Amino acid sequence: MPTETKLSRVDRYFKITERGSNYSREIRGGFATFFAMSYIVVLNPLILSGADSSGEILGPSRVAAVTAFVAGVLTILMGAWAKHPFALATGLGVNAFVAVTVASHPGLTWPDMMGLVVLSGITMFILVLTGFRTAVFKAVPEGLKTAIVVGIGLFIALIGLVNAGFVRRIPDIAHTTVPVGLGFDGKLLGWPTLVFVVGLVLTIGLVVRKVKGAILIGIIAATLLANVMEAVFHIGPSFDGTKANPQGWSLVVPAFTGLEWPDLSLIGQVNLFGSFAHLGALAAVLLAFAILLSIFFDAMGTMVGLAREAGTLDKDGNIPNVDRVLLVDAFGAIAGGGASVSANQIYVESGAGIGEGARTGLASVVTGLLLIVAMFFTPLISLVPFEAVAPALVVVGFLMVSQVGKIDWSDWGIAIPAFLTFTLMPFTYSIANGLGAGFIAFVLIRLFQGRAKEIHPLMWAVAAAFLIFFVIGPIEQIVGIK
Repeated sequence: MPTETKLSRVDRYFKITERGSNYSREIRGGFATFFAMSYIVVLNPLILSGADSSGEILGPSRVAAVTAFVAGVLTILMGAWAKHPFALATGLGVNAFVAVTVASHPGLTWPDMMGLVVLSGITMFILVLTGFRTAVFKAVPEGLKTAIVVGIGLFIALIGLVNAGFVRRIPDIAHTTVPVGLGFDGKLLGWPTLVFVVGLVLTIGLVVRKVKGAILIGIIAATLLANVMEAVFHIGPSFDGTKANPQGWSLVVPAFTGLEWPDLSLIGQVNLFGSFAHLGALAAVLLAFAILLSIFFDAMGTMVGLAREAGTLDKDGNIPNVDRVLLVDAFGAIAGGGASVSANQIYVESGAGIGEGARTGLASVVTGLLLIVAMFFTPLISLVPFEAVAPALVVVGFLMVSQVGKIDWSDWGIAIPAFLTFTLMPFTYSIANGLGAGFIAFVLIRLFQGRAKEIHPLMWAVAAAFLIFFVIGPIEQIVGIK
């Protein structure tokens, strides 16, 4: 009897029954999201691997441990407090921007660079507390919100296809080649690609047959196949540091690596205003502004797409507890920067858990606990190559893109911005870029149509902010910032 009471409290707290879910769906969804996003613990140390101006490096083992720890804590917070099935981890766009663009400015150390991330997060936190960020979300027309869902679906499907090696980037030699193509040199090669294809066929078959746990079963089956193939054929990575292996595993070579005590010494190594001292106020502000816009709109677009896919929007199209969701996301930038692993954001891979049936924050609590465990028990990550997870992303992408029919294609003031939104997200590998193009186009076309009164005042402000975002490069050149 006490167990029943306890379970009913959990049910009421997370609104599991109310949202049409159950415990098994939430747990399966939590596992599916974990497997889909766990690659970041391996990938983030590679992205943040360079030395700063003083020659200091963050260290792969420390970055991996802190990446898992911060992501786990934030994901649990999102689930337990905001009560949504959204997982958080280091944002791939922001960490690359910090590691390449910000790090290229002379004199900056890692603490200086992470200080910019923290300042951007603090600014965003204030914008949430003042209600500005929520107001922007509500000002976006419904057609563009649908386009965001479609764009994210295309984006995560492309991530799955590219990282599985089914679709590959092609070097642009003398501008004679297309940017991407099928497999390697137009052919599907390698055991890892076979793992992806088998996993995709199996997952599609299970989804079509409406088998419970279809996505998670597909991931587990593909993982088992991958580990057997690696043990038998010794495939190795696609790049081992000295030479390329087109038939190797893209991000994670399946292997049992054992236990490791995590080193969390990077937490707190941040210099809030160091960049201002080295670069000057204008350059530092421009860099912080670029980071702010990226984390501001990436999260907004992602949460809209995921909430709509989960069916958790209310009758007015709003996300329940949206302020809490945005506060956790803003805190993710502060925590990630303060721990030297870059801003943490809501992950599109949460769609894998939603596709598995997750509808509440309980799934995020499960994902967060798994990330914390992974901090110690790395085999939970290293046993799962990206090729085993990619089929789930492709299938979830299909589910999200299927909403494209809800866009009013007869109204070009919505249709053209929507088209730009969902095409530029995958084509530029950025949710923020797609949002920016769509918002600017919406404002311009409504002006051309003589329907300026239909433009919410905040849409003017957001479109203007994105114009600045897109021309930051020329602005830096004009004012002499290198």
